[in-house]
Amino acid sequence: MEKFISFLKASWEEITQHVTWPPFSELQSNTTLVLVGSLIFAFVVGAMDFVFENALNLFYQTF
Repeated sequence: MEKFISFLKASWEEITQHVTWPPFSELQSNTTLVLVGSLIFAFVVGAMDFVFENALNLFYQTF
């Protein structure tokens, strides 16, 4: 149990003393960038799904 407590203390010291955290404005801009990129990717994948579904339905109906 003492090893675990030592690990937690060392981890807390590492997080509070040695890690350089980015400013909040940078986090906001990066979050916005990820959100917009994810929405664009979802739209492209959805459009491809729609096109392929309709193309395959058309193809299958011809036989």
